[in-house]
Amino acid sequence: MGATARDFRWFWAATTVSVFGSQVTGLALPLTAIQVLGAEPLQLGLLAAAATLPFLTVGLAVGAWVDRVRRRPVLIAADLGRAVALATIPLAFALGVLTIEQLLVVAFVVGVMDVFFDVAYDAFLPVLVPRDRLVQGNSRIETSRSSAQVLGPGIAGFLIGRLGAPLAIVVDAVSYLLSAAFAWRIRAVETPVTRDAGGVRGWRALVAEIGEGLRFVLGSVHLRHIAGTTGSFNFFTAMFFALYLLYMTRDLRLSPEIIGLVFAIGQLGLLAGVFVAGRAAHRLGIGPTIVTGSLLSGVGLLLIPLAPTDAPVPFLVAAQLLFGLALPIYNINQRSLRQAITPDRLLGRMTASMRFLVWGTMPVGALLGGILGTTLGVQQTLWIGAAGASLAFLSVLLSPVRGLRTAAQAVVGP
Repeated sequence: MGATARDFRWFWAATTVSVFGSQVTGLALPLTAIQVLGAEPLQLGLLAAAATLPFLTVGLAVGAWVDRVRRRPVLIAADLGRAVALATIPLAFALGVLTIEQLLVVAFVVGVMDVFFDVAYDAFLPVLVPRDRLVQGNSRIETSRSSAQVLGPGIAGFLIGRLGAPLAIVVDAVSYLLSAAFAWRIRAVETPVTRDAGGVRGWRALVAEIGEGLRFVLGSVHLRHIAGTTGSFNFFTAMFFALYLLYMTRDLRLSPEIIGLVFAIGQLGLLAGVFVAGRAAHRLGIGPTIVTGSLLSGVGLLLIPLAPTDAPVPFLVAAQLLFGLALPIYNINQRSLRQAITPDRLLGRMTASMRFLVWGTMPVGALLGGILGTTLGVQQTLWIGAAGASLAFLSVLLSPVRGLRTAAQAVVGP
């Protein structure tokens, strides 16, 4: 479609800078709830649930809508929306009116913008990169995203320690403004598909298109089993990470600077994972690589509740390194497989349907994590989350995904 390498670089820059800022909010938002507002496990579960609830409530409709429009303006609008929503937190804190209810609303609004951005992102990349080079394109983006994730937590911990969690969120708001500016520079020409769903218009057409996307995903044995693994993994990791920072601050008594350093060192695994993702797929085949990545991702989390309270940092770092290594190996290859086997006209709805199925489990997992953290205890809940995540690989292991050498083997036609 006339896309150029320059367009891809702008897209690359936009995603990288927004990921960098998100690392700050990923620590600062829950730490604001914990340190400023004294949040308990159930409130942290609600906060984590609010951030992912939009994938369950509006994701399918967004996917059908994104397939009707050009994706670049959607990316820009989503970035601007996230910037405005996050900027209200330091403003409210400065005015002395910040509440847990506002954090819940902001988390939900940012989550809605995340839905628009993520669906448009997956549908837009094939406009910029030929399908036979999607693994390379995703790997390049993941390399810089991972670099941002390595640097981000350390800087986030420093900023939170020096400025306080609410004011550190300003950095993320600025990063989304930069991301929008970079996306605005892309000049690739898109031609959205116009359809009327068999003569039906309006909301009925939207419902028909949503149904078509869901049928495509559930009708594909490969996509169905990928959804099974990713959905169960996300359910248990949402339960886990809803309480992880509370465990680090209250049970292990770690400072924001040490927490940021743990995440930063652990994120080095992401760089290694991105580096080997394509090579592993070439050597082992894309299917075995997906299975291996999903297995190792969950196993790494088991080290965290095992960490001794008197010297937890080495265990936490090792867990983050293994988790960080395995996750991009899984994500790069399963995302590339999904993009490669999906027709252009269904890319947005495929992404939204997958997000609905696999991210829709996260608010439920996070809320359950908050409930279990209140009733059973935080460390016990981490054990449950880690154990469940370590078994999520079974869906792809016991499916035809396991035997795929290349994505082309899974293509069944338009």
